[in-house]
Amino acid sequence: MTPTRDDLAKSEAILVAAIEVNVPELVVARTAIGDFQSMIRSKTAHKLDGWLEVAKNSLIGSFAGGVEKDIDAVRNAIISPWSNGQTEGQITRLKLIKRQMYGRAKLDLLQVRIGAL
Repeated sequence: MTPTRDDLAKSEAILVAAIEVNVPELVVARTAIGDFQSMIRSKTAHKLDGWLEVAKNSLIGSFAGGVEKDIDAVRNAIISPWSNGQTEGQITRLKLIKRQMYGRAKLDLLQVRIGAL
């Protein structure tokens, strides 16, 4: 759904075109997904309201509904220069280590495993 046609192999582009001919709603959804990605990348939150109107009536309506429920947070995430990616990455790493330890990850053993003091 997200790669541009230029990024697809010829056979993949033909397949996508055939699917889109038979499922026109998919074209609307694909366009809405692309518009959302460009909104995030270009930091243009003023387009969010118009995007919501289009997206709510497409195949990604449930995603749009979630965005609408947290509209202030989404708008701030779009315009903010800050990211919590580093924090999320560390949390994911910590959860992976805990899973690998099969529930034996008490604080002392976990500290040794992650290399913390």
